[in-house]
Amino acid sequence: MATASQFLFDELDGGLERWLLDAGEPKYRVKQIVAWAAQRRAESFDQMSDLSKGLRAKLADEWRVFSTTPTRVSVDPHSGAEKVLLQLSDDRSIECVLLLEDDRRTVCMSTQVGCAMGCVFCASGLDGVERNLRAGEMIEQLVRLRNRLPSDERLSHIVVMGMGEPLLNSDNLIQALDFATSANGLGMSARHVTISTVGLPPKIRKLADLKRQYHLAVSLHAPNDELRRQIVPTAKKVALADLLEAAEYFREVTGRQVTFEYVLLGGINDRPEHAIELGKLLRRQGAFVNLIPFNPVPGLPYQTPAPEDSKRFADILVARGVPVKIRKRKGSAVNAACGQLRRSVVKEPQLVELESAARIEA
Repeated sequence: MATASQFLFDELDGGLERWLLDAGEPKYRVKQIVAWAAQRRAESFDQMSDLSKGLRAKLADEWRVFSTTPTRVSVDPHSGAEKVLLQLSDDRSIECVLLLEDDRRTVCMSTQVGCAMGCVFCASGLDGVERNLRAGEMIEQLVRLRNRLPSDERLSHIVVMGMGEPLLNSDNLIQALDFATSANGLGMSARHVTISTVGLPPKIRKLADLKRQYHLAVSLHAPNDELRRQIVPTAKKVALADLLEAAEYFREVTGRQVTFEYVLLGGINDRPEHAIELGKLLRRQGAFVNLIPFNPVPGLPYQTPAPEDSKRFADILVARGVPVKIRKRKGSAVNAACGQLRRSVVKEPQLVELESAARIEA
């Protein structure tokens, strides 16, 4: 039996079609096979019952539906959020999260193995970055987590807020999202996709020029350049004025509102004077602010602000005409909340282990 080295979601740009044509199969088999995996939840070719047994055997000999393997599933007992550790075909690992809230079923997706941005409060960059994820590996996160839902439920939202800087892997990301929002793919709405970035002006402009209907979330975390350079190392090369100008360009070109993410670090960037300065900075941006109380990361010295401090910060912004929301902490019991994803396989407390992946805004 030949060693399987081709993965379905890696070959959506023509590889599967070429293989099928070489095997004497009609072109429409491509759509048929992809629909089984993307829409009918088949996880092996043997499940694709309207293909001939001979074709299924050939596919099983040379192909696999997935290149990734779930090796650990952690379930937050409070929110129901599920964090999945996926082993990649090169034995590296990533994490992704399924968030459940009312009728929303959201995937928090990773784009890189690790992260090179070095935000001081974030676990994803503690070990640096190893490589970009392929488009197929991003699609597999969506499909893997979708398959964990009951058969009568589907994914509703995607937040590209997992491991990595999405705009440093934008070509693969857009390919994956195009599949997710295609009628022949997962059939999701582009307006239910949010891409988060640490703030790279040229990349933001490039994304805007694609004119997709995705939302953009910019990681701000400080109201001035001096403080932001201490929290976000890449800010040493990117002035706030340039970043806000790029965000405004995105809003003008796409018509989509820009959200500014602001992680509140107790005693560092959560004081009333910071809120007042931030209000002045964003008042004319037509922006929305997501306040994210720091989620603890082992080994990092930062503190979660007191609830009353977070509320005071939000109230100051609202009083200055800046709409704001304090993000709920979903998944923190299993280190699946914002800023907590990493490539860790160390045993974590308060988690539920699941042996099968077949069970079952952010």
